[in-house]
Amino acid sequence: MKKNIDLGILITRIAIGVPMLVYGISKLVHGVGFIKDMMTMHGLPSFFAYGVFAGEIIAPVMLIIGFRARMAGLIFSANCFTATILAQTANIFKLNEFGGWALELLVIYMLVSLSFFFAGAGKYAVSTQNKWD
Repeated sequence: MKKNIDLGILITRIAIGVPMLVYGISKLVHGVGFIKDMMTMHGLPSFFAYGVFAGEIIAPVMLIIGFRARMAGLIFSANCFTATILAQTANIFKLNEFGGWALELLVIYMLVSLSFFFAGAGKYAVSTQNKWD
């Protein structure tokens, strides 16, 4: 069987981009008030909460279409890391109700998006010639 790494990268871009986009749309509809509260609780300016839109709407769309995928992967990964630090540190050593790691999904998002920083979007992408592609 012939390998098609570029098709695999495209499928992976869609597989993590679409679900994260759903999280972002939810925050767009319902607001980021709870994130503002977390920011102020940690001594950060509350307007930083709006950065979630870069990590959960803009970056996933960029990954899905394959535009500046390396940059989008870095932003997406930073968003997941920030969510871990701000909201999930209590779950680092916990298991969920099914016996899996409580941070499993968030860490998968973070590591797969970080892999796009190193690998790029592949040839099935809107943009492939820039150093950030």
